[in-house]
Amino acid sequence: MPRIRDIAQVCKSKNAGPFMVTIDVLFEDPGLYSRVKATGVLSAALFARLYGVAEGDVLFTPYDTASAFKATLPRLVPAGDFGDTDVYGAQQHAPLLDVEVPI
Repeated sequence: MPRIRDIAQVCKSKNAGPFMVTIDVLFEDPGLYSRVKATGVLSAALFARLYGVAEGDVLFTPYDTASAFKATLPRLVPAGDFGDTDVYGAQQHAPLLDVEVPI
C-alpha cells in the first residue's frame, strides 16, 4: 500500500503562529488527489491521533481546486518555549509521511 511519502508531491509543515502548526499535503495529479480524498484516510481524526491533540482542535480542510489538504492544529510545545525542538515547525509533517493510503 503506498504511503503519503510515495504519492504526494509536497508534504510540509510550518508554524501558524507560536501556538499552532499547519501541515500541507499537495498532489500534482487531481485524479490521484480525488482517489486519496475518497479513502477518507486524511482526516481530522488522523491528525488528532498522530499529533496527540483533540479531534475538535484540528482544522482540516481539503482544497479540491489545488488538489491539496491542509490541517492546522495546536503545537504541544509553543514555538521557542523550553523543550521546543522545532522552533519553525518545519519538521512536524514527519509522522504523516508513513501513513498508508489504500488506493
